[in-house]
Amino acid sequence: MHLGIARTFLAAWLDARAHAGEVRLRFEDIDRPRNIPGAIDAMQRDLEWLGLTWDGAPTRQTDRAERYVAVLETLAASGRVYPCFCSRREIALASAPHGPGDDGPRYPGTCRDQAPPTAHRAPSLRLRTHPHDRVTHHDRLLKDASQDVFQAVGDFVLRRADGLFAYQLAVTIDDLDGQITDVVRGADLLGSTARQILLRTLIAPDAPPLKTLHVPLLLSPDGRRLAKRDRDTTIHALRNRGVSAEAIVGRLAQTLGIHPTGDPTTAGALISVWQVDRLSTDPVGVSEFGLTHRI
Repeated sequence: MHLGIARTFLAAWLDARAHAGEVRLRFEDIDRPRNIPGAIDAMQRDLEWLGLTWDGAPTRQTDRAERYVAVLETLAASGRVYPCFCSRREIALASAPHGPGDDGPRYPGTCRDQAPPTAHRAPSLRLRTHPHDRVTHHDRLLKDASQDVFQAVGDFVLRRADGLFAYQLAVTIDDLDGQITDVVRGADLLGSTARQILLRTLIAPDAPPLKTLHVPLLLSPDGRRLAKRDRDTTIHALRNRGVSAEAIVGRLAQTLGIHPTGDPTTAGALISVWQVDRLSTDPVGVSEFGLTHRI
């Protein structure tokens, strides 16, 4: 677990504890080929060492395939799902150019009404969006956002051609089944919110709205999102260098904007100072985090 994940988890943990809520630990391991043996156990040890506990037993998406299939079948029965035989390259060639930061080109609807007659590959499954599928939502930090899903994204994938369930479908079902009321996550996922809200209204029209808080990211010195390859920024690496859990929590809280000094502290000691309106809205680079020296 790198510092970016720990920082976002700290924000989620503080938000829940400050409101007498519960923290649910869910491992989004639906992309099986990318799973690393032992990673889940290691992440739980990191969280416990930082003092970031959770309520109830952790859940894993890889245990929930039957539930995802059932929801897909229900959506298909309503006419909202269709097979798509297009490759990524074919979609890119047939779509209008898209700007940096977008999830990718808008799907042009090639298979929307009928599959190409020459298709010889397994299909993905897409959600059929409609022109009125406009979603407006309020983020607790980044404020109001609105997206016409039909125009901005088009018909998006629910299940990939290799059989793996898409992130948008899995997390939406998990949030509904887990009775999740609030989601705190990185700002890089803000663009996914409209699709998830649309799916949520289609799967469970009477479900209460989901409240979101998207936290600006902790970035690498060259401006990238932190990733598994940034091994010097993992909790495991810092712990092995002799950095204390309290030092990490203190500096993470400083980058969030809720602990001005950045002095070592515990997560529990920060509950009383947690306020969303104190959070920074700007991303922070790890070069500002002092990783070249002991924290």
